[in-house]
Amino acid sequence: MRTQVEENNLLSRIDSATAFIRQKTNIAPKIGIILGTGLGNLVSKVKGGVKIAYEDIPHFPKTTVESHAGRLHIGELSGQPVAMMEGRFHFYEGYSLEDVTFPVRVMKGLGAEILIISNAAGGLNLKYKRGDLVLITDQINFMGVNPLIGPNDNRLGLRFPDMIEPYSSRLIKIAGKAAAKLKMKVRQGVYVGVTGPCLETKAEYRFMRNMGADLVGMSTVPEVIVGVHSKLEILGISVATDLCDPDNLKPVDIEEIIKTANEAGPRLNKLVEETIRLL
Repeated sequence: MRTQVEENNLLSRIDSATAFIRQKTNIAPKIGIILGTGLGNLVSKVKGGVKIAYEDIPHFPKTTVESHAGRLHIGELSGQPVAMMEGRFHFYEGYSLEDVTFPVRVMKGLGAEILIISNAAGGLNLKYKRGDLVLITDQINFMGVNPLIGPNDNRLGLRFPDMIEPYSSRLIKIAGKAAAKLKMKVRQGVYVGVTGPCLETKAEYRFMRNMGADLVGMSTVPEVIVGVHSKLEILGISVATDLCDPDNLKPVDIEEIIKTANEAGPRLNKLVEETIRLL
């Protein structure tokens, strides 16, 4: 846990990271994008700009997940300036939630007003099929921790941010219009965030379904909380990579999950591109 002095330096760490990035490019991103497991191909659509390894950015954590490349791309997507994270950080990697969410703070510091988050998630809703794209309408924090615990810097956000609408209804509607234009089926659902890294038990899946969750994953929730704290407008999109039916549960193959995410990637890319185009 960070000391009071270290916590008060969060803003200076953000300033240090943003200053470094601004030395690499004069593009001021208006949209921040976080790409989840198996969903990194969207970076190939970013035009111009620069790509920077996380390890080169001051105070950035280093990704330890093999399917996460660990680069920040800044350029143009669908006519809009964007900052795109090719890979994210997770609490289960051993990082604090301040570290996990630090890139969100940096994207805000660079000028982002909108945050688009994607992830690979387990499908708790038995109406889902593997590979379905799901627009996240709300979330449940089942991690037992919160990235805002500790001293609050009012320059970064309010002490008690209101989570009445963490995912923007405006952006959900726009994404729905984009999907309709592309003749693409998308679903909507509630995402529950857990710490991981173990997969859930049958009893836990039943519990999560009973409490109103449609998706379960090991990310997103902390980033969204900090996004709300930072007054970012947020759109979340999950790929349902496996079905969490407690009555017909089979062992999970992580490689199969990544394969499903990869296969859904082109559809997700088109949806994000068209959504940005309609903003």
